[in-house]
Amino acid sequence: MNHCAAASIRCARKNEKGVTLIEALIVVALIAMIAAVSFPAVSAGLDTLRLRSTSDAIVSFLNIALDHADRRQQAVEVVISPRENTLLSRTADLSFSRRLDIPAQVGIVSVRPALPNTLDPGEPRRFLLYPGGSVPGIGVEISTLQGRRRLVSVDPITGSPRSDVLAQGAAQ
Repeated sequence: MNHCAAASIRCARKNEKGVTLIEALIVVALIAMIAAVSFPAVSAGLDTLRLRSTSDAIVSFLNIALDHADRRQQAVEVVISPRENTLLSRTADLSFSRRLDIPAQVGIVSVRPALPNTLDPGEPRRFLLYPGGSVPGIGVEISTLQGRRRLVSVDPITGSPRSDVLAQGAAQ
């Protein structure tokens, strides 16, 4: 009886299955190849999401400044600084002051309308929003490091900000 039991244990060990080192390396290599193929798509998606989020934040920022000028009947100064990658809005008495820092992955490319005699495009631009007055045609062009661009602009007729997608590499 003991001899039969020992033989069945040996038979069971021969039928056991396991993963060899070669098989594990092949699986790891396949996973690495799938990750390498999908990385550019994921990266582009994050880049687009970051740009859209930033443009929405700028639209909201400009809406708040325009709304404050109309509702509080105070002039609001909007300062756009491409070099510092920030937007600032404030009243003369500083009762209203807001600052928007643009993320490092997105940069302010230009401020529109372009000034003809400006040598440094990184110079801060200032716009005044008067209560009951006409709204200046402000435009802020932003871009990601990969070259995706958007233009956030205020329509001077309607006075409402909007965001438009620009073609990659589009110039002013």
